[in-house]
Amino acid sequence: DYVTGSIFLKNGVELELQEGATILGSLNPWDYVKDPTAGWTAIVFAVGQKNVGITGKGTIDGRGYDVGIRFVDFVHMGLIKDRLSNDRVNESVRPENIHFYKCDSIEIKGITIKNSACWTQQYDQCTNLLIDGITVDSKNYWNNDGLDVVDCSNVVIRNSYIDASDDAFCFKSHKAWGVSENVLVENCTGRSSANGIKFGTYTLGTFKNFKFKNIKIFDTYRSAIEIATVDGGTIEDVEVDGLQSLHTGNPIFIRVGSRHSRPDSTLPYLRNVLIKNVYAEVPFDKPDAGYSYEGPVEDLPRNVCPSIIFGLPNVPIQNVRLENVEIVYPGKADPEYAYRGTS
Repeated sequence: DYVTGSIFLKNGVELELQEGATILGSLNPWDYVKDPTAGWTAIVFAVGQKNVGITGKGTIDGRGYDVGIRFVDFVHMGLIKDRLSNDRVNESVRPENIHFYKCDSIEIKGITIKNSACWTQQYDQCTNLLIDGITVDSKNYWNNDGLDVVDCSNVVIRNSYIDASDDAFCFKSHKAWGVSENVLVENCTGRSSANGIKFGTYTLGTFKNFKFKNIKIFDTYRSAIEIATVDGGTIEDVEVDGLQSLHTGNPIFIRVGSRHSRPDSTLPYLRNVLIKNVYAEVPFDKPDAGYSYEGPVEDLPRNVCPSIIFGLPNVPIQNVRLENVEIVYPGKADPEYAYRGTS
């Protein structure tokens, strides 16, 4: 077991974690760096580097619950300034386990990543990213996204398992000029107390050419796959081929929203989506009941939430094709839930 605060990988460095070896996040908030370029805090950083990676059968354990509580203690003692929104420090202050920023040619293979104090791993404005055969178990604190890929190009994610309290496989855009393109996710399994696969919620830029193949999502509170643009961004050319959704709140959620507008006032669009070969079972009970940091208990039965394709009056969703989709619902809902007035 190796206890550390922030470390930085440089060009050509591969960090190999051998089986039985664990990097443990320090419990001392002063051991972590908020990188001024990336604007985030992490245990393992790479900023502006090339040919870098983390491989092996070892583990990065952020000890996020203890670290998160310790950061809150420091705020109460006046050692860190933070407004403590929802009784936690800001996302960019809590350390992620991994943060790679503006890097090229990255390999993350074989490792286990656990218990982050924030998002588990973030790859921001990177190119040529391979994630293969990793295991994520991160459901011990708030905002525990399993994987965040932000404005990245040429990405392959395969043979990986993610169990997270927040979104499992998450694709974001933080910049109006950002581009996420040429992304393949295949042979992966996810569980989440939010969504399995999600576009957003930050969706300022462009998303295009995404393929998801042979995906299994289970015990997930919201959607198996959510394709949404709510900040003015654009999404096109998304293909889902082979989705098994078991014990999940709803299988498919496609949405154009208007949470924020892009600075250039360009209208968003969402078009050219193909979803095929889907089998889904929606449970009567709460899908993530019993998991730590589970989704909120609701007044209405969770199973009455349908799959949704929902645009805006001036922004219709275009060219969505569904093929060979089977969804099994449990029944028992009050039929009055199906009616909604127009005023």
